[in-house]
Amino acid sequence: MDLHGKRIVVLVADQYQEMEVWYPLLRFREAGAITEAVGAEAGKTYYSKKGYPVVADKSIGDVHASEYDAVVVPGGWAPDTLRQDMRVLKFVREMNEAGKVVAAICHAGWVLASADVLRGRKATCFRAIKDDLIHAGASYVDSEVSVDGNLITSRMPTDLPAFCREIVSALAAQPATRKAGKG
Repeated sequence: MDLHGKRIVVLVADQYQEMEVWYPLLRFREAGAITEAVGAEAGKTYYSKKGYPVVADKSIGDVHASEYDAVVVPGGWAPDTLRQDMRVLKFVREMNEAGKVVAAICHAGWVLASADVLRGRKATCFRAIKDDLIHAGASYVDSEVSVDGNLITSRMPTDLPAFCREIVSALAAQPATRKAGKG
């Protein structure tokens, strides 16, 4: 499916799960989307659980929800760092409030819980944080992907095909957000 004109943030921090960053980054770029790795600092190299690097294209302080169509939060241990950054939580909340795609896989449910976007929503995650989602107000489901409006969640790397397929479908169904000052 063609994602030209779509703008997607993939959040990054140290100890990310390799596949949960790189699969979406490359899949959505391949489909024509502008897909940016966004971390605490632009230009900083973040390392996965196994030492694989990703360089942040932008800082979370330099991105605005009004300029993007989706945010993808990967798993691994990175979500524990991401959820402690108030800028990340504000960005995720603003994306959610605007009805834009908010997608989280594996332990990324921690970020959703800390951003307080799960209350009354259906979601899935890696089984180890199931209780965290429930305590944050989510209705937990054990499935490879869960879609509740603009919220798309998944459990683990083997679920990435279904996770990305639902993100592509959701993005294709909505008009692209234009970056301020362009188009």
